[in-house]
Amino acid sequence: MMVRAVRQARAFLPWLAAALVSLAALPSSAEELVHFQNPQHQLTLAAYLSRPPGDGPAPAVIMLHGCSGLVASERPTSLYRDWRDAFVKEGFVVLMVDSASSRGFGQTCTAGEARKRMWAERPSDAYAALAFLQAQPFIDPARVSLGGWSQGGGVVLLSVGRKSSGRPNPLPTHDFARAFALYPGACSETLQSRPFVDAPPKSWVTDIHLLVLMGAADNWTPSGPCEAFLKGARERGSPVEFHTYGGAAHGFDAPRSPTRAIEAYRAGGWAPVIGTDKEARADAYERVRVFLQAMH
Repeated sequence: MMVRAVRQARAFLPWLAAALVSLAALPSSAEELVHFQNPQHQLTLAAYLSRPPGDGPAPAVIMLHGCSGLVASERPTSLYRDWRDAFVKEGFVVLMVDSASSRGFGQTCTAGEARKRMWAERPSDAYAALAFLQAQPFIDPARVSLGGWSQGGGVVLLSVGRKSSGRPNPLPTHDFARAFALYPGACSETLQSRPFVDAPPKSWVTDIHLLVLMGAADNWTPSGPCEAFLKGARERGSPVEFHTYGGAAHGFDAPRSPTRAIEAYRAGGWAPVIGTDKEARADAYERVRVFLQAMH
Protein backbone atom coordinates (compact mmCIF):
# COMPACT_ATOMS: atom_id res chain seq x y z
CA MET A 1 0.00 0.00 0.00
CA MET A 2 2.81 2.41 0.92
CA VAL A 3 4.76 1.67 -2.28
CA ARG A 4 1.67 2.35 -4.40
CA ALA A 5 1.06 5.65 -2.58
CA VAL A 6 4.67 6.76 -3.23
CA ARG A 7 4.41 5.87 -6.93
CA GLN A 8 1.13 7.76 -7.21
CA ALA A 9 2.64 10.80 -5.53
CA ARG A 10 5.64 10.79 -7.90
CA ALA A 11 3.37 10.53 -10.93
CA PHE A 12 1.33 13.44 -9.62
CA LEU A 13 4.19 15.92 -9.08
CA PRO A 14 4.92 17.01 -12.71
CA TRP A 15 1.28 17.82 -13.35
CA LEU A 16 0.98 19.62 -10.01
CA ALA A 17 3.87 21.96 -10.81
CA ALA A 18 2.21 23.03 -14.07
CA ALA A 19 -1.15 23.50 -12.35
CA LEU A 20 0.35 25.79 -9.72
CA VAL A 21 1.78 28.08 -12.40
CA SER A 22 -1.50 28.36 -14.31
CA LEU A 23 -3.72 28.87 -11.27
CA ALA A 24 -1.54 31.48 -9.62
CA ALA A 25 -2.24 33.75 -12.59
CA LEU A 26 -6.04 33.53 -12.31
CA PRO A 27 -7.82 36.75 -11.32
CA SER A 28 -9.70 36.64 -8.03
CA SER A 29 -13.40 35.67 -8.20
CA ALA A 30 -12.98 34.17 -11.70
CA GLU A 31 -14.74 30.91 -12.48
CA GLU A 32 -12.27 28.71 -14.28
CA LEU A 33 -12.43 25.18 -15.62
CA VAL A 34 -9.45 23.38 -14.11
CA HIS A 35 -8.13 19.83 -14.26
CA PHE A 36 -6.25 17.67 -11.79
CA GLN A 37 -5.42 14.03 -11.29
CA ASN A 38 -7.12 11.32 -9.28
CA PRO A 39 -3.99 9.16 -8.94
CA GLN A 40 -5.83 6.25 -7.31
CA HIS A 41 -7.86 5.66 -10.48
CA GLN A 42 -5.47 7.29 -12.98
CA LEU A 43 -8.16 9.73 -14.06
CA THR A 44 -8.10 13.41 -14.99
CA LEU A 45 -10.90 15.26 -13.20
CA ALA A 46 -12.54 18.46 -14.43
CA ALA A 47 -13.76 21.02 -11.91
CA TYR A 48 -14.95 24.62 -11.73
CA LEU A 49 -12.91 26.91 -9.50
CA SER A 50 -14.29 30.18 -8.09
CA ARG A 51 -12.46 32.61 -5.82
CA PRO A 52 -13.51 35.53 -3.64
CA PRO A 53 -11.60 38.83 -3.88
CA GLY A 54 -8.18 38.90 -2.24
CA ASP A 55 -5.04 36.83 -2.30
CA GLY A 56 -5.90 34.59 0.67
CA PRO A 57 -5.06 32.25 2.15
CA ALA A 58 -8.79 31.55 2.20
CA PRO A 59 -10.96 28.67 3.40
CA ALA A 60 -12.49 26.48 0.71
CA VAL A 61 -15.46 24.24 -0.05
CA ILE A 62 -15.34 21.24 -2.36
CA MET A 63 -18.78 20.53 -3.88
CA LEU A 64 -19.87 17.06 -5.05
CA HIS A 65 -22.88 16.84 -7.37
CA GLY A 66 -25.80 14.43 -7.41
CA CYS A 67 -26.49 11.60 -9.84
CA SER A 68 -28.07 13.91 -12.43
CA GLY A 69 -24.63 15.49 -12.92
CA LEU A 70 -23.11 18.91 -12.41
CA VAL A 71 -23.35 20.48 -15.86
CA ALA A 72 -26.21 21.31 -18.21
CA SER A 73 -25.77 23.43 -21.35
CA GLU A 74 -22.01 23.56 -20.69
CA ARG A 75 -22.22 25.17 -17.25
CA PRO A 76 -23.04 24.06 -13.70
CA THR A 77 -26.78 23.97 -13.02
CA SER A 78 -28.50 26.65 -10.96
CA LEU A 79 -28.65 24.55 -7.78
CA TYR A 80 -24.86 24.40 -7.59
CA ARG A 81 -24.28 27.93 -8.91
CA ASP A 82 -26.47 29.38 -6.15
CA TRP A 83 -24.59 27.51 -3.44
CA ARG A 84 -21.28 28.49 -5.01
CA ASP A 85 -22.26 32.15 -5.02
CA ALA A 86 -23.29 31.96 -1.37
CA PHE A 87 -19.96 30.39 -0.39
CA VAL A 88 -17.90 32.89 -2.38
CA LYS A 89 -19.82 35.74 -0.75
CA GLU A 90 -18.78 34.33 2.63
CA GLY A 91 -15.12 34.36 1.57
CA PHE A 92 -14.70 30.72 0.52
CA VAL A 93 -12.89 29.45 -2.54
CA VAL A 94 -15.18 26.92 -4.23
CA LEU A 95 -14.24 23.87 -6.28
CA MET A 96 -17.16 22.09 -7.99
CA VAL A 97 -15.90 18.66 -9.07
CA ASP A 98 -17.47 17.18 -12.21
CA SER A 99 -17.11 13.48 -11.47
CA ALA A 100 -19.64 12.41 -14.13
CA SER A 101 -18.39 14.26 -17.22
CA SER A 102 -14.81 13.44 -16.28
CA ARG A 103 -15.70 9.77 -16.74
CA GLY A 104 -17.72 10.35 -19.90
CA PHE A 105 -21.00 9.80 -18.03
CA GLY A 106 -24.30 11.64 -18.20
CA GLN A 107 -26.78 10.95 -15.43
CA THR A 108 -25.95 7.98 -13.22
CA CYS A 109 -29.26 7.76 -11.37
CA THR A 110 -30.44 4.80 -13.45
CA ALA A 111 -27.29 3.57 -15.23
CA GLY A 112 -26.18 0.35 -13.50
CA GLU A 113 -22.45 -0.04 -14.14
CA ALA A 114 -21.80 3.69 -14.35
CA ARG A 115 -23.59 4.25 -11.06
CA LYS A 116 -21.57 1.48 -9.37
CA ARG A 117 -18.36 3.02 -10.61
CA MET A 118 -19.35 6.47 -9.32
CA TRP A 119 -20.03 5.14 -5.83
CA ALA A 120 -16.79 3.16 -5.82
CA GLU A 121 -14.48 5.87 -7.19
CA ARG A 122 -15.85 9.22 -6.05
CA PRO A 123 -14.43 9.10 -2.50
CA SER A 124 -10.99 9.27 -4.10
CA ASP A 125 -12.22 12.21 -6.22
CA ALA A 126 -12.89 14.06 -2.96
CA TYR A 127 -9.37 13.49 -1.67
CA ALA A 128 -7.81 14.31 -5.04
CA ALA A 129 -9.69 17.63 -4.91
CA LEU A 130 -8.44 18.21 -1.36
CA ALA A 131 -4.82 17.63 -2.42
CA PHE A 132 -5.27 19.94 -5.40
CA LEU A 133 -6.64 22.81 -3.31
CA GLN A 134 -4.14 22.40 -0.49
CA ALA A 135 -1.33 22.87 -3.00
CA GLN A 136 -2.62 26.30 -4.04
CA PRO A 137 -1.00 29.40 -2.47
CA PHE A 138 -4.39 31.14 -2.01
CA ILE A 139 -5.84 28.31 0.11
CA ASP A 140 -5.67 27.79 3.87
CA PRO A 141 -4.93 24.05 3.88
CA ALA A 142 -6.39 23.57 7.35
CA ARG A 143 -9.80 24.98 6.37
CA VAL A 144 -11.02 22.97 3.38
CA SER A 145 -14.51 21.49 3.79
CA LEU A 146 -16.41 18.91 1.76
CA GLY A 147 -20.08 19.12 0.77
CA GLY A 148 -22.37 17.01 -1.37
CA TRP A 149 -25.92 16.69 -2.65
CA SER A 150 -27.86 13.44 -3.12
CA GLN A 151 -25.37 10.94 -4.62
CA GLY A 152 -22.64 13.47 -3.82
CA GLY A 153 -23.90 13.63 -0.24
CA GLY A 154 -23.61 9.86 0.03
CA VAL A 155 -20.08 10.15 -1.34
CA VAL A 156 -19.34 12.63 1.46
CA LEU A 157 -20.30 9.95 3.98
CA LEU A 158 -18.23 7.34 2.15
CA SER A 159 -15.29 9.76 2.12
CA VAL A 160 -15.14 10.98 5.71
CA GLY A 161 -15.58 7.64 7.50
CA ARG A 162 -12.43 6.26 9.09
CA LYS A 163 -12.57 3.21 6.80
CA SER A 164 -13.15 5.19 3.59
CA SER A 165 -11.74 3.57 0.46
CA GLY A 166 -10.84 7.00 -0.85
CA ARG A 167 -8.68 8.18 2.02
CA PRO A 168 -5.01 8.30 0.99
CA ASN A 169 -2.30 6.49 2.89
CA PRO A 170 -0.75 8.37 4.53
CA LEU A 171 -3.45 10.95 5.22
CA PRO A 172 -2.69 14.59 4.40
CA THR A 173 -1.41 16.80 7.21
CA HIS A 174 -4.84 18.43 7.26
CA ASP A 175 -7.93 16.31 6.61
CA PHE A 176 -11.26 17.91 5.70
CA ALA A 177 -12.05 20.57 8.27
CA ARG A 178 -15.80 19.95 8.11
CA ALA A 179 -18.30 18.09 5.93
CA PHE A 180 -21.96 18.51 5.08
CA ALA A 181 -24.47 16.52 3.06
CA LEU A 182 -27.92 17.42 1.78
CA TYR A 183 -30.38 14.53 1.29
CA PRO A 184 -27.49 12.06 0.88
CA GLY A 185 -27.87 8.75 -0.86
CA ALA A 186 -26.36 5.61 0.66
CA CYS A 187 -27.17 6.95 4.12
CA SER A 188 -27.86 3.74 6.02
CA GLU A 189 -26.06 1.10 8.04
CA THR A 190 -26.16 -1.27 5.07
CA LEU A 191 -24.80 1.07 2.40
CA GLN A 192 -22.07 2.57 4.57
CA SER A 193 -20.52 -0.85 5.12
CA ARG A 194 -19.39 -3.61 2.76
CA PRO A 195 -18.92 -3.66 -0.21
CA PHE A 196 -18.25 0.10 -0.35
CA VAL A 197 -16.49 0.29 3.01
CA ASP A 198 -14.33 -2.46 4.51
CA ALA A 199 -16.26 -2.50 7.76
CA PRO A 200 -19.29 -4.34 9.14
CA PRO A 201 -22.63 -2.59 9.75
CA LYS A 202 -22.98 -0.49 12.91
CA SER A 203 -19.30 0.38 12.97
CA TRP A 204 -19.16 3.57 10.84
CA VAL A 205 -17.45 6.47 12.61
CA THR A 206 -15.92 9.77 11.57
CA ASP A 207 -13.61 12.24 13.25
CA ILE A 208 -14.75 15.06 10.97
CA HIS A 209 -17.60 17.33 12.07
CA LEU A 210 -20.54 16.43 9.83
CA LEU A 211 -23.88 18.17 9.16
CA VAL A 212 -26.68 16.28 7.36
CA LEU A 213 -29.91 17.95 6.18
CA MET A 214 -32.86 15.96 4.80
CA GLY A 215 -36.52 16.35 3.88
CA ALA A 216 -39.11 14.32 5.79
CA ALA A 217 -41.15 13.86 2.59
CA ASP A 218 -38.15 12.67 0.52
CA ASN A 219 -39.09 9.45 -1.30
CA TRP A 220 -35.72 9.16 -3.07
CA THR A 221 -33.30 9.26 -0.14
CA PRO A 222 -35.59 8.60 2.85
CA SER A 223 -34.68 10.32 6.10
CA GLY A 224 -35.59 7.44 8.45
CA PRO A 225 -32.73 5.03 7.69
CA CYS A 226 -30.30 7.95 7.52
CA GLU A 227 -31.35 9.31 10.90
CA ALA A 228 -30.99 5.85 12.49
CA PHE A 229 -27.55 5.40 10.91
CA LEU A 230 -26.29 8.78 12.10
CA LYS A 231 -27.76 8.27 15.57
CA GLY A 232 -25.62 5.14 15.85
CA ALA A 233 -22.58 7.06 14.64
CA ARG A 234 -23.17 9.72 17.29
CA GLU A 235 -23.45 7.05 19.98
CA ARG A 236 -20.06 5.77 18.82
CA GLY A 237 -18.58 9.23 19.35
CA SER A 238 -18.87 10.79 15.89
CA PRO A 239 -19.44 14.59 15.82
CA VAL A 240 -22.60 14.47 13.70
CA GLU A 241 -25.50 16.94 13.43
CA PHE A 242 -28.76 15.94 11.75
CA HIS A 243 -31.82 18.00 10.84
CA THR A 244 -35.02 17.04 9.01
CA TYR A 245 -37.40 19.47 7.30
CA GLY A 246 -41.02 18.40 7.69
CA GLY A 247 -42.87 18.22 4.37
CA ALA A 248 -39.76 18.88 2.25
CA ALA A 249 -39.01 16.66 -0.74
CA HIS A 250 -35.72 15.77 -2.40
CA GLY A 251 -33.96 18.81 -3.82
CA PHE A 252 -35.72 21.20 -1.43
CA ASP A 253 -32.87 23.71 -1.80
CA ALA A 254 -33.15 24.01 -5.59
CA PRO A 255 -34.16 27.46 -6.85
CA ARG A 256 -37.64 27.74 -8.38
CA SER A 257 -38.19 24.02 -8.87
CA PRO A 258 -41.89 23.01 -8.90
CA THR A 259 -42.73 19.84 -7.00
CA ARG A 260 -42.97 17.02 -9.51
CA ALA A 261 -42.09 13.40 -10.22
CA ILE A 262 -39.04 12.79 -12.42
CA GLU A 263 -40.57 10.52 -15.04
CA ALA A 264 -37.21 9.85 -16.70
CA TYR A 265 -36.15 7.99 -13.55
CA ARG A 266 -39.41 6.07 -13.07
CA ALA A 267 -39.02 2.40 -12.19
CA GLY A 268 -42.24 0.41 -12.22
CA GLY A 269 -44.86 2.33 -10.27
CA TRP A 270 -42.35 4.54 -8.44
CA ALA A 271 -40.67 7.80 -9.43
CA PRO A 272 -38.59 10.20 -7.34
CA VAL A 273 -40.29 13.46 -6.39
CA ILE A 274 -38.33 16.71 -6.21
CA GLY A 275 -39.26 20.30 -5.50
CA THR A 276 -38.26 23.55 -3.83
CA ASP A 277 -39.28 24.26 -0.24
CA LYS A 278 -38.55 27.95 0.30
CA GLU A 279 -38.39 27.78 4.10
CA ALA A 280 -36.20 24.68 4.11
CA ARG A 281 -33.97 26.21 1.43
CA ALA A 282 -33.43 29.40 3.43
CA ASP A 283 -32.79 27.49 6.65
CA ALA A 284 -30.35 25.12 4.95
CA TYR A 285 -28.29 28.01 3.61
CA GLU A 286 -28.08 29.54 7.09
CA ARG A 287 -27.29 26.24 8.86
CA VAL A 288 -24.49 25.41 6.44
CA ARG A 289 -23.12 28.95 6.66
CA VAL A 290 -22.99 28.88 10.48
CA PHE A 291 -21.59 25.34 10.45
CA LEU A 292 -18.71 26.23 8.15
CA GLN A 293 -17.92 29.51 9.83
CA ALA A 294 -17.53 27.64 13.13
CA MET A 295 -14.25 26.13 11.92
CA HIS A 296 -11.32 26.94 14.16
